[in-house]
Amino acid sequence: MKITLSGLAVFVALAGVLSFLFLAVAVGTDFWYIIDASRLERVNSSSAALSSHSGLWRTCRPRSKCFPLMNPFWYENINMTASHKQLLNMHGTFVILLPVSLILMIFGGMTGFISILARAYLLLLMTGWLFLFGGLVTLTGISVYIAYSAAAFKEALCLLGKNNLLEEVDIKFGWSLVLVWVSFIAEVLTGAAFLLAARVVGLKQRREQRI
Repeated sequence: MKITLSGLAVFVALAGVLSFLFLAVAVGTDFWYIIDASRLERVNSSSAALSSHSGLWRTCRPRSKCFPLMNPFWYENINMTASHKQLLNMHGTFVILLPVSLILMIFGGMTGFISILARAYLLLLMTGWLFLFGGLVTLTGISVYIAYSAAAFKEALCLLGKNNLLEEVDIKFGWSLVLVWVSFIAEVLTGAAFLLAARVVGLKQRREQRI
């Protein structure tokens, strides 16, 4: 099957837009981490909502308002343990990395549009590596968030002193994190397609120089 620049242009446009939209929606939504404590609520016959779902910026409970997570960049004057500081540092890391990936995709979209119109080999190559680097940034953000969630849960168990908490509470990652994984895959495919487009343009330019 012959690969054409026009076909690659359509692919990178669709994949790039989907990658950006999925990551933007994920960053702005609050379903990264879901705690379902409905069984514990029934056992304790409590009217207080123990279930919650969290995003990068805030935590929400049913039938109540959402409240923001602690600002990871303004805690120097607060007395806290080393584990709490580590959690805040991890929080600050992924809330920076994921928006940075969005910014990289914006720049990649602009350079990609120009490079395809101009059929510029070096610009196509640069755009491809830019998207792949953005994918690496996204993957790093995802990894830090997963590690942060595990560390936060371990810290919560230590504070509560209830190792059997998992028997009554269902904890899972939500659809916001799924969107980030889809965005990461689309971002990598976009970068690979730009590199392939650069190869197509490069081969065509070399053929024309031989004529």
